Amino acid sequence: MPADFGYTLSSEEFGPGDLVENAVRAESLGFDFCSLSDHYHPWTEAQGHSPFAWAVLGGIARATSDVHLLTGVTCPIIRTHPAVIAQAAATVSLLSDGRFSLGVGTGENLNEHIHGDRWPPPEERLAMLDEAIEILRELWSGETLDHDGEFYQVVNARVFDAPEHDLPIIVSGFGEQAVELAARIGDGLWTSGPDPTLIDQFAAGGGEGPVYGQIHVCCGHDAEVCRKIVHEQWPNAAFPGQLAQELPTWTHFEQVAQLVTPEVAAKDIPCGPDIQPILDAVGAYLEAGYTDVYFHQIGPDQDALFTMWEAELGDAVRALAG
Repeated sequence: MPADFGYTLSSEEFGPGDLVENAVRAESLGFDFCSLSDHYHPWTEAQGHSPFAWAVLGGIARATSDVHLLTGVTCPIIRTHPAVIAQAAATVSLLSDGRFSLGVGTGENLNEHIHGDRWPPPEERLAMLDEAIEILRELWSGETLDHDGEFYQVVNARVFDAPEHDLPIIVSGFGEQAVELAARIGDGLWTSGPDPTLIDQFAAGGGEGPVYGQIHVCCGHDAEVCRKIVHEQWPNAAFPGQLAQELPTWTHFEQVAQLVTPEVAAKDIPCGPDIQPILDAVGAYLEAGYTDVYFHQIGPDQDALFTMWEAELGDAVRALAG
């Protein structure tokens, strides 16, 4: 499967109008896809934004014509009922003429606690996601659904504007159980990396379809300035393990961020004007088996990545992919 390269629409760092404009610019420069995060809160107040993803996607769908769109990723299990996500995703698929895939995962307490719901353990959230995906697919058929499950009830529901094209579900998985679920019921895998072990597990479990991985970068003229931007804007990239899934508020993230030094924050993130560290990162992802690699430019200066992509990076990564 040939590699595709995408651009991160960071809804934690930009308002809705800027996100639409960034997507239009990414399409004009030849990015294959754009991934939009679907959160209720940013991780820190310094990031400063978190617009409603589905309204933004509607705007992007009509402002673009070729670039593929994805949520990276939506949690359809607590904050928003899967029947509502089914209707929202179907609508975006129609507005984009089938250029939309739904990325799904088990979410983060930061976004899912807002109704006062209990935050379940990972195993239970995976079971909820399994049932939620079943509901999504049944509603996309356009038939009336009554569902009385372990976690969800759906009564006499029908998505009248059902998708007219395939609507792939890309399942996020960072551990063995989640990857098993992705292989069993997903149309692709969304994971961090580069980790060939998870991709091998996905394939061994019968999983097929694209495998998505994100690379954080901070392009700019001054590498030291870029490292400071990463530390100020995106310290959460350095948080280990399950911490990001468990902390309930952005103030907790900010407290943990105080323990992250600039060196640690930017340790694994290419910073500055040199494209070689980015190419090295892309090469590691491709070698591990990722098919779809997308870039998150940290900070307000998105033009730095766009300019680099247009000048040399775009051609260089495509050459690297063969």
